[in-house]
Amino acid sequence: MTLPIALDIASLHTAYQQGELTPAALIDDLLAQAEAHGKEPAWITRLSREQLAPYLKRLEGESPKTLPLYGIPFALKDNIDLTGVATTAGSPAYAYAPTENAFVVQQLIDAGAIPMGKTNLDQFATGLVGERALEVYGTPANAFDPTLVPGGSSSGSAVVTAAGMVSFALGTDTAGSGRVPACFHNLYGVKPSLGLLSTRGVVPACATLDTISLFALTADDAAKVLDITAAYDDQCAWSRQHDFAVYGKRYGKAPTAFRFGVPLESQWQTDAAYTQGMHQTIAELEAIGGEKVELDCSPLLAAARLLYEGPWVAERYHVIRDLMKSHSDAVHPVTFEITQDGATPLAVDAFDARYKLAEYKRQADALISQVDVMLSPTTVTHPSKAEVAADPISVNSRLGTWTNFMNLLDYSALAVPIGFSERDLPVGVTLFGPVFADLTLLSLARALETRLMLPLGATGIQHPPLAELTAPAQDGSIELVVCGAHLKGLPLNHQLTERRGVLVNTTHSAPRYKLFALAGGGPKRPAMLRDENGQAIEVEVWRLPIETLGSFLAGIPAPLGLGQVELVDGSWKCGFICTAGALNEGGKAEDITEFGGWRGWLASRS
Repeated sequence: MTLPIALDIASLHTAYQQGELTPAALIDDLLAQAEAHGKEPAWITRLSREQLAPYLKRLEGESPKTLPLYGIPFALKDNIDLTGVATTAGSPAYAYAPTENAFVVQQLIDAGAIPMGKTNLDQFATGLVGERALEVYGTPANAFDPTLVPGGSSSGSAVVTAAGMVSFALGTDTAGSGRVPACFHNLYGVKPSLGLLSTRGVVPACATLDTISLFALTADDAAKVLDITAAYDDQCAWSRQHDFAVYGKRYGKAPTAFRFGVPLESQWQTDAAYTQGMHQTIAELEAIGGEKVELDCSPLLAAARLLYEGPWVAERYHVIRDLMKSHSDAVHPVTFEITQDGATPLAVDAFDARYKLAEYKRQADALISQVDVMLSPTTVTHPSKAEVAADPISVNSRLGTWTNFMNLLDYSALAVPIGFSERDLPVGVTLFGPVFADLTLLSLARALETRLMLPLGATGIQHPPLAELTAPAQDGSIELVVCGAHLKGLPLNHQLTERRGVLVNTTHSAPRYKLFALAGGGPKRPAMLRDENGQAIEVEVWRLPIETLGSFLAGIPAPLGLGQVELVDGSWKCGFICTAGALNEGGKAEDITEFGGWRGWLASRS
């Protein structure tokens, strides 16, 4: 075998199954390639063949059919624990020897993956540029253009994945540390929902905001690695219980109709390449069935500016305060300058910031609830190393314009490669949504990937053919047809909105229904009955999180229930139905079909 080869999981597993390759042969070639390149600043520690031997031995008697990551090489950022290798977080003075693997690393090894080593980073995961590494480690070079920054803080993880040294890599993401370097390297950068991946065994930057991030060559690879690592850890204080299967969520074929939110173009702040990338993505999303909805994203941008206020800078200071006091020279000068401000805020400053964030969160949630997914730039420009050296803090801040708010607002996010600029540099965007929308984002990214088929990372290797997905993606929601007091603005609509219901559209039933106002005491209630002599009835379609449906059903009084309602476009959706004989219970029901809907009937009575 001669490198380079396609290191995506599907290609490697096909080669293994057909007898064209073995994990040992792959590892030997990757080590030979590394030896030929000499010292590579993207790595802090590379494992030797001797150190890798136990991982290869563990694969004996196994295959891709028994282990989902059989023989797949990966890397991990050096603030994540791997037994037998020091964890430095970018500082030799801070280094320690972990006694066990980080929880997520153990999940990957158990699935058959092979850790190739620990990667370089902006020290203590503080930075978006990839230029805040100590001289002893060197600074990673961008895999496309060494004069440009690699992005950070997970710089090394992005570089080694894009360069074809591993199939995927782990980073961390607090404010964009996974998404920015993914954007700069033509990679999929998964910023999982907070708590979806355990952070046990990770040196924190801001423990309340941190998540392990994933760098992958394809959306399928990202989905596979996420599926393996998204396991609840009862020994991690930040882990959150979530089972995608239970909540009706599934990675698969993207929907053919959806609404995507886009910030006002005046808010993008992007240079020409990234502006063009946004326009291209909008066109691609529209081509696969998306409807663009422009939204004023001021609450998101305001939340982003909170990141470097009191509580979260203090949280960074909390991690390294002892080192800053005892070995100040062991901390990168820019990292020291930023972090030392965390020593002085008053407790009242922290509460002020938290109160502001709560209000921005309220506004932001209301904003994004209007759409199925949000689209934004990942970052606004790609600076050179010289530009960052001349102005290390403000350039870094600009890169976080569209990343800093995600974890603060508890959103899921995915950096998606979209193409290349006139300079042949990667251009990417971000899809984001509420917490635990991770599979929705990946499914939509996969639909884009199918249209674009970009080469893998920076290797120049053409994208292998993609298997057709047959199962439709599911986002853990259900669409519900309402025709009476649950309509927007009417007395029972709060039962939908308080369950995070979102109005999808106002439409009509198929022209085969009659509408009645049920008799009896209390508020009037409608009953739609299917009748070939009926007409189209005005209805609304609302989307509810599936986990809230049970409590909604419990509040529906007899004789009403839920069944299937045919809409004017021929689709069938869940909606209110009436039990047999209900029209004659408590007195004769009033036929109000002629008014065309509940609102029309109410207007006739006023």
